[in-house]
Amino acid sequence: MKIRDREFSRLSTAQLYAILRLRVDVFVVEQACAYPELDDRDHESGTRHISIEDDAGVRAYVRVVDDGDERRIGRVVTRADARSDGLARALVDYVVEHSAGPWVLDAQSYLVGWYRDRGFTVDGDEFVEDGIPHVPMRRGT
Repeated sequence: MKIRDREFSRLSTAQLYAILRLRVDVFVVEQACAYPELDDRDHESGTRHISIEDDAGVRAYVRVVDDGDERRIGRVVTRADARSDGLARALVDYVVEHSAGPWVLDAQSYLVGWYRDRGFTVDGDEFVEDGIPHVPMRRGT
């Protein structure tokens, strides 16, 4: 399993397309949530696009945005046929090992326990974003 860690300017057109397709397939289509997936953060300086790929494309992906004093982990997604392979865990663990914290994220509420197992703690009240309950979480100070 090879993890690829790239800034926006290092992504080929095909790589960017594969990443965006996976994100839309899961977050918009599978989760039936119409929202602005392209949020103008993908190309910001310091944003990293981290993925695990195979011949069929991107198997799992996470985006890390530099928010100044903290790194924001988001868009954690795994292709349907690759779920339960530990790929999301490998990517989140990679982010923590290869970037300075603290790290923050907005976890879908059903995943709070999964993120707790990765060392994150709840950092606020549950809120609903685009019809999906989320919980802010943090790791590190």
